[in-house]
Amino acid sequence: MSSSTRLTTAFETALIAGGFVVLFALLPHALFSTDDQTRFDDIEQLLQHGHLTGSHFSLVMPLASAPFLLLGKVLGSPEWWAARFNVIVVAVGTLVVFRLVRGRADLSLVRIAVLVLCFASFLTSALRGYGAETFSATMVAVGIVALVTGRRVGGWAAMVIGVVNTPPALIGLSLIAGAELLRTKRLRCLAPLVAAAALIMLESWVRRGGPLVTGYHGDHGVKTILPYSGRPGFSYPLLFGIASILFSFGRGLLFYMPGLLLWFGVETRRLVQSCRSTIVSMLLFVAGLVLVYAKWWAWYGGFSWGPRFFTVAAIPASLLIAVRLQRPSASIRSAGITVVVLAASAWVSIAGAVADLNWFATFCNQNDYSLESICWYTPEFSGVGRPLVQFPGLTVSTAVVVGYCALVFAYLAARPCITLVRASTSLRPALARTRPVSRSRASRRP
Repeated sequence: MSSSTRLTTAFETALIAGGFVVLFALLPHALFSTDDQTRFDDIEQLLQHGHLTGSHFSLVMPLASAPFLLLGKVLGSPEWWAARFNVIVVAVGTLVVFRLVRGRADLSLVRIAVLVLCFASFLTSALRGYGAETFSATMVAVGIVALVTGRRVGGWAAMVIGVVNTPPALIGLSLIAGAELLRTKRLRCLAPLVAAAALIMLESWVRRGGPLVTGYHGDHGVKTILPYSGRPGFSYPLLFGIASILFSFGRGLLFYMPGLLLWFGVETRRLVQSCRSTIVSMLLFVAGLVLVYAKWWAWYGGFSWGPRFFTVAAIPASLLIAVRLQRPSASIRSAGITVVVLAASAWVSIAGAVADLNWFATFCNQNDYSLESICWYTPEFSGVGRPLVQFPGLTVSTAVVVGYCALVFAYLAARPCITLVRASTSLRPALARTRPVSRSRASRRP
């Protein structure tokens, strides 16, 4: 290993380690939503009173956070640790992935992907609260990496835990299991699917009195001007749901996970050969989530910043960006696309890190939620558009977070930007030779 490679490795490792400290200590954390508070109350009831609640949320993530909540009785508070638990989960997941791929994959690619994921993607906003989606996304991602690197039992087990934590993800797991079945021709690939379904039903039986009792019976939104509002269950039109999940300004994956678009580029698919199985499995999982949530009446995720149901999509999106950054093309067009997509993803990270969630709650939920759809579909009131209209006031802590995201972006964007400068410089002589001769010059005689 050359001295420059060692220096790069040390710098990127320091960026990742220091970044997790920034995310843990300075990112604005709280139990923002009623979902966060309900999950916290569920585990507190169990820890303090030995009482199992019948809420419709799984206890998997709250149980995993229990040691830190108990620590909060001595140091800080349980709420303080709960709000920061997802940062711990992602940090541990990152260490596990590095361990899994060591000697099997390019660690440089993994480091770049982690930098994009934590400081230039939707995940940054998901680390602010106690949402279950980040825990599930981490477990599924670690499980996929373990599966691809040959640790099949551990990989499937991690994915099952992530799916039991958010039961709708069972559809995503079924697509991965189906793909493995087609590849290996072995029925045992369906065992994780059966295990996840059985564990989901067991929890429902123990907590709610029946294996098929989800706690969502009769659950519905408020009737508004929207034609399909107020209906329960899987009552939303599939095509409208898919279109909204992909393209709406306030929840659309197109705007919050722009790295996913790179998959449609021939060059990107050529570059991802070394991690193709990982990316394809993650994209299959995301596709399963899109299919199941597109029909759900609350496809938009209730009160949330961006598409929280699809937090896991930030991982393949970041990995696709990382592949392009690690192997930048000499083409102006390709390098330009990479910089644009990275900049858009970095903006999502910054906007989510400093978003004034109290403003969103006050505006989007007023008049009995009659204005909520404006936050889903209107650019000016979306999570990524609102800061362009009125950027939230920064505290010292949030200013440091923004500065750190900007530092990571500058470091990551440097290589494709250098490529752009070199390519444009090399084009100048060619452009000068093809420039038409002026009429006055042509009329001169020797």
